[in-house]
Amino acid sequence: MQYLSARVMTRVCLLTIFLASFAALTRQTALAQQTWTVAKLMDFMRSSIELKNPDKDVAGIVSGIRLSEKFTLADLQELQNAGVGPKSLAALSALVTKSAALSAPAPKPSAMAKPAGPPDPSEAEKREVLQQTRDWALDYVKSLPDFLCLEDTNRSVDRHFQPGGEGNWTPQDRLIEKLTFFDHKENYELFMHNDTAVVNKTSDSLGGARSTGEWASLLSEIFEPATHTGFRWVAWKTVRGKLVYEYSYLVERQDSRETIAHGDQEKIIAGFHGSVFIQKGQNVVLRVTVTPDIPPNFPVQDVDQTVDYDYQDIGGQQFLLPLKSVVQMRDGSLGTLNEIRWRSYRKYSADTTLTFDDVDTAAPSDDQKNASPSPKK
Repeated sequence: MQYLSARVMTRVCLLTIFLASFAALTRQTALAQQTWTVAKLMDFMRSSIELKNPDKDVAGIVSGIRLSEKFTLADLQELQNAGVGPKSLAALSALVTKSAALSAPAPKPSAMAKPAGPPDPSEAEKREVLQQTRDWALDYVKSLPDFLCLEDTNRSVDRHFQPGGEGNWTPQDRLIEKLTFFDHKENYELFMHNDTAVVNKTSDSLGGARSTGEWASLLSEIFEPATHTGFRWVAWKTVRGKLVYEYSYLVERQDSRETIAHGDQEKIIAGFHGSVFIQKGQNVVLRVTVTPDIPPNFPVQDVDQTVDYDYQDIGGQQFLLPLKSVVQMRDGSLGTLNEIRWRSYRKYSADTTLTFDDVDTAAPSDDQKNASPSPKK
């Protein structure tokens, strides 16, 4: 993966937020003035995700909450994996700091504990899952057919971004690019900028923040043996209703190819860490998170990315391909929060075309995935 600061180039991503059920949320507003336990906060957030309450309104309630117990980074990660929106995530991050001096919640009685999934896999199964996923990841690009698709990017900025804060995001622009994947290589052609057709102009010329490598290099960096990635089993989770193994991972700087650049002059290689979510039975990656370990004196900070993969139909066959990705990063006081989605996949041939009729007036939501059910193994 490669990241450039918000003063350089383009193509990034933001996680799409579910909307609906505001009436259920407003009934909770008065509760924000009370003192909450961590269990109550977790239940409220899970309920808000299930009801698809507006992210901004959920964040407003969370910002007014007073906790009686310590809310930890592990709690925050659990809610992030469950699908909490970026504004709510920022408000929850602030609660981690505010509650740091409080006592931890009392442990739940074992009789009341509810399993999150099947029994933990054996050590042999954990190793076998990682090995099969590694084999798939390293052969990923070779397995893909030639195709066309649209890359749809919405970009937002906060010119006074404060780390750990909610952020005040202002839409910046929208880019539509035609992606041609031919002979295992990618080619991008800028199609539209906002609502205007573009000819003979590249997305790089528009400026803005940039990340690259969602297609294949990210997976190979994590799974290739030369990277010496350390993996640790975390828990059972679900991604878009599918049961997944969650593994945390860590790539040390000396083994990394993660490039962080600022302008044309400053560039570093950083280690990185995150989680991979591997579909049970298929042993393929449905989601990966990436957090580069950037030295504090480098201009680009607070980089976080999530990439989701799902099954797409190309020429009557199912292929696991990037569905969406989100990157948040900060350059001084300038924060960027961008969303990218890939859609309108078509098998490549000399006469295959994509037209402006294929471009939606609004970016699709998570409920409008063009994904097909995963193939049975």
